[in-house]
Amino acid sequence: MKLIVGLGNPGRIYSSTRHNIGFAVVKSLAKDWGGALKRENFTYSLVAKTKVKATPVVLALPLTFMNLSGQAVAALVKKYKIAKSDLLVVCDDLDLELGRIRLKPSGSSGGHRGLRSIIESLRKEDFARLKVGIDRPHVGIQASDYVLKPFLKKEANALGKAIQDACRCCEVWVEENTDKAMNEFNKRSQ
Repeated sequence: MKLIVGLGNPGRIYSSTRHNIGFAVVKSLAKDWGGALKRENFTYSLVAKTKVKATPVVLALPLTFMNLSGQAVAALVKKYKIAKSDLLVVCDDLDLELGRIRLKPSGSSGGHRGLRSIIESLRKEDFARLKVGIDRPHVGIQASDYVLKPFLKKEANALGKAIQDACRCCEVWVEENTDKAMNEFNKRSQ
């Protein structure tokens, strides 16, 4: 069984913000893979159970805020007995331009508070993360304010491509493995 968690903040006011691109990817996966996201007890998350070919997949959107994502991910890992190698976290990345994605098999939080919360809760850094570029803010705009702003209309095409590529990367990750998905998508988005 595989677990794919999209990071973001719950609530309508955050739904179209840059910080919620992980939510957007997982919602798109649920739609594409025929899963209905529903609140699930003791997971602090909306969860959809589906399959990709013969592989069972749990898709999740934590209902904790970004900085407490680890609480939800730890509960999901425990409930579904997920090995760290079967966990993929999808999140935003300020250091990638909009439209680019990068899959990593492990690593530090890189300053991302959602990833930091997960690392602290799991006490491990060795889980895959798919970073979706949201660009850096212009000079004078704080990163903490920037990530909570919605995407601009002129960014719609790049945003759509990023979500599409991220979904396809997740599919290859499920069907094949992290290395195969990295080889295909990290090169493609350079």
